[in-house]
Amino acid sequence: MKQRSLWAAVLVTGLALSGCGSAAPTQPSSKGAPSKIVVWDWKSGEPGVASYLEKAKADFAARHPDVTVEFVAQPFDQYYTLLGAAAQSGKGPDVMLFNGGGQLRDRVDLLVPLDEYVAADRQRLAGWDAFSKDGKVYAAPVTLQGHPIYYNKTIYQKAGVEPAKTWDDFVTGCAAIKKAAGADCLALGNKEGFGIQFFMSGLGPGILTPKEYDDWIAGKRDWTSPHVKEIFRLWKKAGDDGLNNDGANSTALFNDAFALFDTGKAAHVIGLMSDVGHWKDFGEFLGPDNVGVMAAPVVTEGAEPVLPYDGGIGYGVAKTAKDPALAADLVRSLTSTAALTAFSTGAGAITSDTTIDASGGAPAVAAIVPQIKSGKPALHVALSSKVLDLMGRLSQQLLSGSAEVDDVVRQLAAADEAS
Repeated sequence: MKQRSLWAAVLVTGLALSGCGSAAPTQPSSKGAPSKIVVWDWKSGEPGVASYLEKAKADFAARHPDVTVEFVAQPFDQYYTLLGAAAQSGKGPDVMLFNGGGQLRDRVDLLVPLDEYVAADRQRLAGWDAFSKDGKVYAAPVTLQGHPIYYNKTIYQKAGVEPAKTWDDFVTGCAAIKKAAGADCLALGNKEGFGIQFFMSGLGPGILTPKEYDDWIAGKRDWTSPHVKEIFRLWKKAGDDGLNNDGANSTALFNDAFALFDTGKAAHVIGLMSDVGHWKDFGEFLGPDNVGVMAAPVVTEGAEPVLPYDGGIGYGVAKTAKDPALAADLVRSLTSTAALTAFSTGAGAITSDTTIDASGGAPAVAAIVPQIKSGKPALHVALSSKVLDLMGRLSQQLLSGSAEVDDVVRQLAAADEAS
């Protein structure tokens, strides 16, 4: 947890150190170096990241004026399929964006280890664990991604309730909210099977004991534990008891479920820290002062709720890149302080750069940032992409009533063991 402790130590320095975060000067591109670097992601077409990309490209161009950088935005729902097909054909990009965790770790055979290129950035940036495997770094973190539980303060005031510390009080408060405001308790989208991931990581800190939590992250997962089973039992029970919006299995998380929260049709949503489905998006609809952040309600005695977070998204270099060192230098520009400051300002992202002070962005940010020091990796990020895919399908069956918890956990345990 060294990186997380470091956050608190440097956060107070704010932007005063912003000049220290750019990639170190290098010689202009050598003769014979590629004239173009192609980057694949799913972000570059969004208006909120325009200034971020401009800063990154300017930083890179200052050292490599003869190299063109081309960003190709792919649709997120097809991104990893397209990436795999491109890699097999040998026509993939030089630099690629990844989600931290299983999506990257399952594809490290496509990537160049970046340790020798990013050594100077290790202390400045946080979130490296989500982009590492077997002691090697395969991508540099751009954002920190976590799963806070957001609540609508206006609805809370109307119902006369406060953020609950226990699950029983949470359910009681939801009944009061339904009666006073007519709002569902929880906005949930599980059409793609993503909802269970957010549920596990958002509410799991109130269900697992600290030792169970740490063992889970370390790979010592006991799927037979009553507390692990409780995650899935509570998932099913919340649906059966009507805490979720109607039709959760046919509701897309991005962005239909978030829209339910935005429009006041649901009092809570397990969202993201950055840079979509997060405090800034919600604040634009509800007003920044009306977006609250609460800890996971305690279900299990002895559980100690923490902020679940990891490295969010990060850029890696393909093994097929013609000049890996040049491509890695672009990755350093994409994670420079100037670029990440623009990302924070333009998209509302809580970035990986620990020298950027994001605490003044909004009340919700001021509530999130102090929790980073004591935060822990998100539970679902520890699982492989294959296990996550299976968990998504099985979670839909649990909500529909066509599967039982014990059988679901058994299948997930077998898949986790196999992966």
